[in-house]
Amino acid sequence: MRKIVPDPPNTSHSLEDTLIQATDHVLCAQAVAHQAILLQPKSPASILVMATMHQLEALQALLEAALAQMQPQAQH
Repeated sequence: MRKIVPDPPNTSHSLEDTLIQATDHVLCAQAVAHQAILLQPKSPASILVMATMHQLEALQALLEAALAQMQPQAQH
């Protein structure tokens, strides 16, 4: 018999897994924002999209720095 409601996703991720997953989401959001600029470069909202892209780049840098800080811990 098939279950109608699926089990919730497994949320017992390590901090490193969570940071990697967050980085993947940032990359997807950057791709969407980049595509929005390409489709509507003269839109009044393009300034907001570019500001969003800037913030996503800053977030990506922070996530990568956090991941780099985790690397020495994993080697001990």
